[in-house]
Amino acid sequence: MVTEEHRKEHRVIFARGFNVWIMGIDGTWRRECIMKDVSETGAQLITKTSIGGLNLKEFFLLLSTTGLAFRRCELAWVNGDQLGVNFLRPGKKTTRPVDSADA
Repeated sequence: MVTEEHRKEHRVIFARGFNVWIMGIDGTWRRECIMKDVSETGAQLITKTSIGGLNLKEFFLLLSTTGLAFRRCELAWVNGDQLGVNFLRPGKKTTRPVDSADA
């Protein structure tokens, strides 16, 4: 896991966490999470259920129950039930290399 001194951006830490959801780009799956902290470029989440078998290359982080407040994300790391996500900016390509099978 990344330690505070290695982080590039200032983070806001939530003492009790903040209820959020992650959802597949195509809307076929949705999981409830707790957001532990957030910065301009990413967030740290705790999943409440398994994320095994989900396509986490790109997904949405929903910040409201209606889904009107959201960020497009890519998975940065996983450690048990914790995961780090990087926010993708509109028009920005993912930082991960694309497999030839995906092209």
